Amino acid sequence: MLSFDAVIVGAGPAGSTAALCLARAGARVALVDRRAFPRDKACGDLVGPRGVRLLEEFGIEVAEARRVGDMIVVGPSGRRALLPALPGADYPDHALAVSRLVFDRALFEAAVAAGACPVRDLFVGLTGDPLTPGGVQLAAGGELRADVVVGADGATSRVATAAGLVDARRALWGFALRGYVDAPVDLPHILLWEPEPWRLFPGYGWIFPTADGGANVGLGLAVGPDRLLARQAGERFDDFCGYLHRQGLLPAVRRGSVPLLGGWLKMGLIGTLPARGTVLLTGDAAGLVNPLQGEGIAQAMASGRAAANAILAGRPDGAAACYRESLRTFTAHHRINAPVQRGIVRHPGSVSVAGRVLTAPLVRSAVGGAWGLYWNDLVRGALPGPHRAVAAGTTRLASALALRPGRSRRT
Repeated sequence: MLSFDAVIVGAGPAGSTAALCLARAGARVALVDRRAFPRDKACGDLVGPRGVRLLEEFGIEVAEARRVGDMIVVGPSGRRALLPALPGADYPDHALAVSRLVFDRALFEAAVAAGACPVRDLFVGLTGDPLTPGGVQLAAGGELRADVVVGADGATSRVATAAGLVDARRALWGFALRGYVDAPVDLPHILLWEPEPWRLFPGYGWIFPTADGGANVGLGLAVGPDRLLARQAGERFDDFCGYLHRQGLLPAVRRGSVPLLGGWLKMGLIGTLPARGTVLLTGDAAGLVNPLQGEGIAQAMASGRAAANAILAGRPDGAAACYRESLRTFTAHHRINAPVQRGIVRHPGSVSVAGRVLTAPLVRSAVGGAWGLYWNDLVRGALPGPHRAVAAGTTRLASALALRPGRSRRT
């Protein structure tokens, strides 16, 4: 039986980042994943500015990535608002377009090169008491002993379930479908789409540039605790492609001709305890996905590094408390905006009105910069100026409404 300082289950951005940081510090770490790399994942394939900064800090260059800057939001009426890419004090003024096939493999290979031990197998359970596990059990029949177990195995995390750290009935679920289309796109576009007049789709659609000059087309929706609502993404996808065509963003696409890949999201840290005992959850497993726009890569990498630092800081039985405390520095946006995500699902008419107002000619030019900062969770670290002032004021208002007892329903 092999023994490690930490066993990490899941080798996506969160798990590979945790493994990379631990291995570089000299820790013995096993990186478990049931699939071989490269492997695909449903995603918009954009690494946000905070993720770009982390790549720079880790010294990882993804050669096949494409730099992208400003973003366009298309409102329910078809009006377009520019969200400028603004540099921050601790993040750049651009994101990276790169497929998960390429990106995840780059992080995985960096972790292995640093000394992490790759294990291709399926996690089936924890050994010992969930609060003080001795390691993990694998489908092939083996066990890996460890002082700490890190669950980085996605929104439907088996580690979270085995450790009793998630209440699926309370979790804030989302679902997304994406496909690739051979069509050039200059800037990322977010679309607040109304399949029916004044009834906004309970999420948003997108068309993003890909690194090879094509387009990543996707439709994501918030479903709250009712995961059966996820079927709307598949039922509406062809209609959404038709809408993109009418907006001049996509050539005519034959119905059912775009191969699709779907994936679950768990957002806003709702219904999930990120750590207890000697089990830590990172990335999607912890619900660290932006509840406003579904971004999760940068948060996954940041939480992976935070988990590694907590493990390295001292005794294994103190890692959970250290990790929970470190998450407070970058999860306020999630806690504040989880009620907003619920409101999008419950009040599509009101959100349609808000989308029209925000993309109106006079309003969009005034709030575009602040909107980009707030929407993309870039207020923290933003440079001083009117955009930051408006975004910070919005944050304070949303916090006052969302975090005080009895007010979250009105947010």
